[in-house]
Amino acid sequence: MIGWETVLIRLVLAAFFGGVVGYQRERSEKPAGFRTHVLVCMSSALLMFISYYPFFDMGNADPSRIAAGAITGIGFLGAGAIISQGGIVKGLTTAAGIWAMAAIGLAVGVGLYIPASIGTILILLVLTIFKTMETRLLGGYCNLEFILEDRPGKFGEVVSCLGALKVDIKCVDLECNEELKTCTTRMALDLPHRVHKENITKKILKIKGVSGLKWIE
Repeated sequence: MIGWETVLIRLVLAAFFGGVVGYQRERSEKPAGFRTHVLVCMSSALLMFISYYPFFDMGNADPSRIAAGAITGIGFLGAGAIISQGGIVKGLTTAAGIWAMAAIGLAVGVGLYIPASIGTILILLVLTIFKTMETRLLGGYCNLEFILEDRPGKFGEVVSCLGALKVDIKCVDLECNEELKTCTTRMALDLPHRVHKENITKKILKIKGVSGLKWIE
């Protein structure tokens, strides 16, 4: 029987791995942040531990059942992070990250420290460096959100600005506030090759009446 020191080390290590990725998501203001990732990773490690070691000496036991159930359950949790609003879908990367952290937790729970460490580093690279590389090298679909003054012609200025950059607008969702006379505008954009988000941000923020611009998943 494994001692409590090993259990403690594995749970703390799983919490650390979850906290590292969760911190990045928290800084990026994503729906699932620091505490969520810590809990997912640590609880997955615990589930893997209790599904494997109590039945270690039982030849007819199947310790993979609880692990498989954990992955399925985490999938439902990740689905809750996906939001569809006006045809604009966001939260897919967050959901995938939660699922990935469950896998890291399961690896730690069974004692695979090196694979778990490498996996955590790769997840961080995908969430940070790869995100920038994807946009710069491939373009592709992105979601943009900003606050626009509710005045005639303002939305047309934004559309003209995007058109000059050859950015296709696939979907638009407007949520207007009559008291503040502003509209929260969300756009699903198809960025052409070599058109960077930084350039789009600078161009749109030059338009008077535009504020609170941010890119969302």
